[in-house]
Amino acid sequence: MRILVDADVPAAEACFGALGEVVRLPGRQIDAAALRDVDALVVRSITRVNESLLAQANRLRFVGTCTIGTDHIELNALEERGIAFASAPGCNGDAVVDYVLGSLSALAERQDWRLVGRRVGVVGAGNVGARLLGRLTAMGIDCLACDPPRVEEESAEGQDLTGFVDLKTLIEDCDVLCLHTPLVHEGPHPTYHLLGAEAIAELSPGTVLLNAGRGDCVDGAALRQRLAGQGDISAILDVWEHEPAIDGALRDLAEIATPHIAGHSLDGKRRGTHMIYRALCKQLGLPVRVSLDDLLPVPPLIRLALGSGLVAEEALRLCLRAVHDVRRDHDSLLRESRRQGMAKGFDACRATYPLRREFATLEVALPEADERLVAMLRGAGFRVAAS
Repeated sequence: MRILVDADVPAAEACFGALGEVVRLPGRQIDAAALRDVDALVVRSITRVNESLLAQANRLRFVGTCTIGTDHIELNALEERGIAFASAPGCNGDAVVDYVLGSLSALAERQDWRLVGRRVGVVGAGNVGARLLGRLTAMGIDCLACDPPRVEEESAEGQDLTGFVDLKTLIEDCDVLCLHTPLVHEGPHPTYHLLGAEAIAELSPGTVLLNAGRGDCVDGAALRQRLAGQGDISAILDVWEHEPAIDGALRDLAEIATPHIAGHSLDGKRRGTHMIYRALCKQLGLPVRVSLDDLLPVPPLIRLALGSGLVAEEALRLCLRAVHDVRRDHDSLLRESRRQGMAKGFDACRATYPLRREFATLEVALPEADERLVAMLRGAGFRVAAS
């Protein structure tokens, strides 16, 4: 059995090596010719699996993407050829939420405001958005959500939808907007340019817009115009239109600009690999012999002891940065895009992304049981030991 795997998929040999021959290629180099005599294909989001790619796939029987999203996969094309498919929903959801909290904390420090006391609007309450809402609520932060497909589905089931509003209300009532929607071009709820020129113009001065979903859900040209013209809102962007050749002017105007790495924790990546490995084993009728724990090394920082006297948000900021300092990712994109050019620099940042663990891997020791601080740190995702 021949298994073609994106070169950036971690632990592929450990998972798939016992199932057959593992062949590695960079995701952007996986083309139709590369799929000849391949039995299984494992990709990430940068490889578009479509009719063109499948033209020479004479033996392909399984495609897996180690990502939450599937908008880069033409599912109909796979179904017509009888090719089994699997994705990894939720694999890096916690990593993306870590990124959001770290980015908002960094921006709050830079602009001298507090996260607690702001109202956060979450657009898209799926795998990532629901986790973000849960953590923000546990931290004591006021939230609203917008997710029309979920509202329709859960309304029919009679479920409580308190806190769900339409996009217009979200824009009017929230200080921070976080986008976590899939990219949908057709149907009753398209998300392509969901935040278009009109919606961007309606953002109140002081609004923070964070996009860690899909780049095409925001009209980049309209956002650039608002940032360059009025300059009265702030943008945190991890995803972009036209990746990897993103808009350099928009990059420069964003307060935090990163190269689509929000979900790039070691835990999330290896969880995604393991989910696809399990799916392939099921497809082949083979037992799962490798566990996720087998793939995860000991974290470099296991425990952090805080002293007394810290304000809650200062303590939170210390813990966030101990695990992941998003400013490093911002600086990396700026440096490498200037050094190598935008497209090559963007991809280089992703290909050489440094080790990053999730907040849940860190235990925080507190000198006393400050209920508010314990709630904030646990809500953010850390394990807390308070005396």
